[in-house]
Amino acid sequence: MEEKNVVKFKKEEFAIKEYVKDLLGKGKVSRVKIEYTPVGEKVIIATNRPGMIIGKGGEKIRELTRMLKGKFALENPDIEIDEIKRPEFDAQFMADEIALSLERFGPLKFKVIAYKALQKIMQAGALGSEIRISGKLPGARAKTWRFAQGYLKKTGDSAKVVDRAQAVAQTRPGTVGVKMSILSPEAVLTDKIVIDEEFLKKIGENKEKKQEEKEKNNRKGKRGSKNGKN
Repeated sequence: MEEKNVVKFKKEEFAIKEYVKDLLGKGKVSRVKIEYTPVGEKVIIATNRPGMIIGKGGEKIRELTRMLKGKFALENPDIEIDEIKRPEFDAQFMADEIALSLERFGPLKFKVIAYKALQKIMQAGALGSEIRISGKLPGARAKTWRFAQGYLKKTGDSAKVVDRAQAVAQTRPGTVGVKMSILSPEAVLTDKIVIDEEFLKKIGENKEKKQEEKEKNNRKGKRGSKNGKN
C-alpha cells in the first residue's frame, strides 16, 4: 500500500512539473523543482528569462498559482524563480534551443544548427559538449548524428557532474529527438590532475645541480688519476 502511495505521489509531482513547462512554453524553463514545507508547497522554476515568467507586476505568477491550486488541489503553492546566469552551460536550454531551431528552419539545416550551438557552448568556456540528433535527417530513414567537442566524461563518478537533457522537435518529416550533454567549467572533477609548475621547476633545478656536481666530481677524478700517473 505504501509503495502505491509513493508511486501516485511521484506521478502527481511529475504531472505538475510537465504542466508548468508546457504552460510557460518550450525554451523558457530549464527545470521545475518542488519542495514541501509545513506552510505549503514551494515550486522553484529555473529560467534565464525571469521577466517573462513573472509578468508585469507579478501577473503571470499569480495566474500560475491560481491554476496550480485549481488543477492539482495544492493548498498553498509558493512560486519562486531561480535565475540561470549562464544558459550556455544549461543542457535543457540548449536542447530546447536546437529543437526550436529545427522546427523553425526545418530539419535539412540540422548540421548548421548543431554546429552553431556547439560553437556557442564552447566559446562560453565549457570543458566539453556533445549533441545527438536522431530522426529522418536528411533522408527517409531515421539516423543518429553526433556532434562533439572538448572533454566529456561518460562513465564513473566524474560523469555525474555532466549536465544532460533531452528535447523533441516536431518537424514536417517527423519527430526529431535532441540529446544534449555539457560539462561546465565550474564542474568539480574528482579525477582531475593539477600540475604544479613551480614544483616541476624546482625538480628541474635540482636535476641540473646534481648533473653539475656529477660533472665536477668526474673532472676531479680525471685530474687525480693524471697526477697519480705522473
